[in-house]
Amino acid sequence: MNRRELIAILAGAATSRWHPAAAQQGEGPLIGLLHLAPSDPTEHFLAAFRPYMKEHGWEEGRNLRLLVASAEGGGDRLPAAARQLAAQKADLIIVLGDPSIRAAQQATTTIPIVGMTDDMLGSGLVASLARPGGNTTGLSILATELDVKRLELLHEAVPQASRIGILADLSTISTRAPLEAAARRLGVGLVIQTVGRVDEVGNAADELTKAGVKAVNVLASPIIATARAAVIERLNGAALPAIYQWPDYAQQDGLLGYGPRLEGCYRQVAALAEKILKGAKPADLPVEQPSKFELAVNLKTAKAIGLLLSQSFLDRADEVIE
Repeated sequence: MNRRELIAILAGAATSRWHPAAAQQGEGPLIGLLHLAPSDPTEHFLAAFRPYMKEHGWEEGRNLRLLVASAEGGGDRLPAAARQLAAQKADLIIVLGDPSIRAAQQATTTIPIVGMTDDMLGSGLVASLARPGGNTTGLSILATELDVKRLELLHEAVPQASRIGILADLSTISTRAPLEAAARRLGVGLVIQTVGRVDEVGNAADELTKAGVKAVNVLASPIIATARAAVIERLNGAALPAIYQWPDYAQQDGLLGYGPRLEGCYRQVAALAEKILKGAKPADLPVEQPSKFELAVNLKTAKAIGLLLSQSFLDRADEVIE
């Protein structure tokens, strides 16, 4: 193992850091988690994953082992991290985002893979939603439909915004065409700013501010999610109304969030993983999609950026943070 690959492997246990060589210790199947970022999103996933697995009889240190491999925010490091998980003979690999899924698929064609991404079929990661084929299944979060829906909600919240920014991730499936069609229908102009790395996200948000947009639609992306705190801070600091991919972000000072709840999505991923541990084959497990979507509004943020939201819009919200 070289030094770079060693750095890519991070801890998976709740209170200790696991060295790759120690991953084979203990009892039960070994689950590998491959993620772009080293900490925050990974910990949020594990906070939902661990309780679900425990509810269904799987507990770390007793009959389950967990090893987390991170690319430390650099997509170019994902292949090495994926290869390390395969080399550790993981019984199952869980991956979040298109680049991570592709890296895992390149690393192994035999170890089952459960992924969560924007559009599993549209990105060519499975043969079909009903019968994925190969060694991959997972959760597809309807990015194309939801990116357009968020644009519509943002336009409704800020009808005076004739120029709207789009913050997008180059590594995910492009929803540019449907967004542009929706913008024409709504009569607004779009300014699209793309990123390919975590360290580009903050500057991209600043560029949208410089471009004179009056609101921003922050698209679904593991890269942008990793840098969400910086995005929220910069857009709020520029008094730009913004909508985010998860309603959870409204609880973190984001103005608007629309989509499924993160915890629910993570538990769906855990459910698929648990089925595979019990003997199901990924090729036969249909790709799942979220079924419940929520609109969350942070009134504190609205006040801070000087935005007055209509009562009719607030009445539509599932959660209003005051």
